[in-house]
Amino acid sequence: MRETSRTKSPDKAGEPNAEATETPKAPKAPKAPKAPKAPKAATEATEATAGAAPEAAPRRRQARGERRIAQLLAAAAGVFCRTGYAAASTNAIAREAGVSPGTLYQFFPNKEAIAVELGGHLLQRAHEAHGRAFLPENLNRPLPELLDAVLDPVIAFNCENPAFWALMHGAGIPGISQEHDELHVGMLTRVEEVLRACVGPAADGATATEDELTHVAHMVLGIVKTSLELILASEGADRAAYVTELKTVLFRYLDPMFTTLPPH
Repeated sequence: MRETSRTKSPDKAGEPNAEATETPKAPKAPKAPKAPKAPKAATEATEATAGAAPEAAPRRRQARGERRIAQLLAAAAGVFCRTGYAAASTNAIAREAGVSPGTLYQFFPNKEAIAVELGGHLLQRAHEAHGRAFLPENLNRPLPELLDAVLDPVIAFNCENPAFWALMHGAGIPGISQEHDELHVGMLTRVEEVLRACVGPAADGATATEDELTHVAHMVLGIVKTSLELILASEGADRAAYVTELKTVLFRYLDPMFTTLPPH
């Protein structure tokens, strides 16, 4: 009779078949799906931000520091104008700026350092104003127009920056007194150049000597300085009246000397 099923015999006597005894392997865990890649533009923006952050922070700190210094200098200008340099204090400047004295000392060690910094800024602006006043083309103007062209920028600068007068004409401040002296010498030299170009011979034909021109230049600057005190101490119509009087005085003083037309 044919067997309908076959029974596997052991490979060896008494040993079970290997296929029958082998332990089945556990199924592999499915792989986690990969996270989608960020868009290229977003990746580049992130990398750019990460690269710029270390540089941006110092720039922000620097900008904040510059704003704080400007705030302290503006406050110092107000205090110096009201009380003068000698009577001013760092505590008063800090109060004016709305900060603590400790914050002020982070930027300036003392009152003199503040005055030197402020004076440096104002001296630079004064040089710019004088440059506009003594343009070469101004020498081609008649005396009244020449006075307007020279005096208006100087007066405007002093009215817009009253702290300049308080610092430069008050008690001597180490660090800026030398610069102010140089500014005065520069003004004197420029006035002498104008006089040299415009003052003609006297009625007897004699020409002005260099010493005479220097004396006249000193007188002109002395008149301007004294008048500026009155101009800065007044406002509105009174200030305008003093400006007019200053120009009138200088015109009457210089007109007899301007006996020749300015060179063209």
